Amino acid sequence: MKIYRLQSQQKLPMSVEEAWQFLSDPKNLKTITPDYMGFEILSGEDRPMFPGQIIQYIVTPVAGIKTKWVTEITHVKEGEYFVDEQRFGPYSLWHHKHFIKPIPGGVEMEDIIDYKLPLGILGQLAHPILVKPKLNEIFDYRKNKLIELFGEYTGDAQKNETLKQDILN
Repeated sequence: MKIYRLQSQQKLPMSVEEAWQFLSDPKNLKTITPDYMGFEILSGEDRPMFPGQIIQYIVTPVAGIKTKWVTEITHVKEGEYFVDEQRFGPYSLWHHKHFIKPIPGGVEMEDIIDYKLPLGILGQLAHPILVKPKLNEIFDYRKNKLIELFGEYTGDAQKNETLKQDILN
């Protein structure tokens, strides 16, 4: 049984409150997911995030094949982290931790995903040529989209606030 890990970190010029408000709202998942994935929330986005929340999606990750994905928000510590786990979907295991912490001039976001593929050895063979590159592509898109929405982190709080005002105007 092979379990893989994907880790991603990003710094953004925003407050913890702004980051939490955006990242903990399931409706914003569509915004930070590539359009070609056909991401659509079916249910569960109607309330602020809470432990036990079930969110159902449709995604089209590969070759136009639509897949239903059901996740549960299992842990929430407001302003610091939340965890989603797949209940039904394309993976045998999907455990995704989202962390937010303040840094000078912004926040650092970190994603840690532990996942297992179905189909035994076939899944393991598909990992380096299909799954891992696709996950990296999705997270690269997400990073670029967040920069587009909130600006590039420079570590300079004054410059970041000016940049944010320029974006909002």
